[in-house]
Amino acid sequence: MSAQPNLVPPSAVLAAYGLAAGSLERATSGLINPTWYARTQRGADVVLQRLNPIFSAEVNIDIAAVTEHLVKKGVLTPRLVPTANGSLWLEHEGVVWRVLTRIDGVCRDALESPQQARAAGRIVAEFHRAVGDFRHEFRHRRVGVHDTPRHLRALRAALVEHRSHRYYDAIAPLAERVLEAAAELPPLPATPERVVHGDPKISNLLFAADADRALCLIDLDTLSRMPIALELGDAIRSWCNPATEDAASARFVRPFFDAAIAGYAEAAHGFLTTAESGAIPRGALTITVELAARFCADALRESYFGWSPQRYESASAHNQARVRGQLKLAEGIRAQLPALEELTARAFAKP
Repeated sequence: MSAQPNLVPPSAVLAAYGLAAGSLERATSGLINPTWYARTQRGADVVLQRLNPIFSAEVNIDIAAVTEHLVKKGVLTPRLVPTANGSLWLEHEGVVWRVLTRIDGVCRDALESPQQARAAGRIVAEFHRAVGDFRHEFRHRRVGVHDTPRHLRALRAALVEHRSHRYYDAIAPLAERVLEAAAELPPLPATPERVVHGDPKISNLLFAADADRALCLIDLDTLSRMPIALELGDAIRSWCNPATEDAASARFVRPFFDAAIAGYAEAAHGFLTTAESGAIPRGALTITVELAARFCADALRESYFGWSPQRYESASAHNQARVRGQLKLAEGIRAQLPALEELTARAFAKP
């Protein structure tokens, strides 16, 4: 995906949802679905989104089903607001729009304290427990999203296909480092697939504005089934880096890991098998290297990941920075892997 254009919601969309045009405020976070805060003509605060084409419109059927399930379990969640004619989404001029209830809270691009990490662990564990018995055939499928060998093959193919790329000489050494790190990854045990959020990065958690308390998970387009170690591995690589994923200062912060694991283990005690919980640190290392591979491939292809034109001159430049950040993070995880596994075992063994 290229950088998002400066979009304006059409009046037909506002009318279909009864939104007050003067209430629109563009949200600054997120690079996937362009988002606005809005208010209905009846005074309700809501969230308006233009769905990115990488998601099918039917993903909203999945969201409606899982949020109904979460509400029945007493778990806070944003919910779809139907159009005036009762539809879950609106398709206008080939673009899919939707509206969700707005929960009062703040999104964070990075954690600031172990207390926030502990709260993040707890809320994700509560989400996992709540959807543990969710039975649903997902309409939108994310096939191979964490198929690490597939992403490594894609990187190798990109190196062959894009030798004429203007930044090839800078990207090739990064790719070599990624492939070397991948070759040293310890194997993950075979564990069952569970219903998961699918993208539990820190910006997809909503926090209370006045406390280090996590409220809920948002952006449910990525719901899927996968081993829990990959879901939590993705969370850990995001939560335990107090810098953004593209920052030169990216690093793995051990106190954040300890707190996140403690928070998750407390809320999910008895939910995971020993093999599942024990694989979490390796999952974090695997996903970090996998994401470095994906960023590196897109530094050559410039066709998938969103990027910030305010900070970088191209998608390639932004993704190169992301590769370097993820490699630094992976080095930090690998250096402490035995200690992380020991801490995890202790946390999940507590009565």
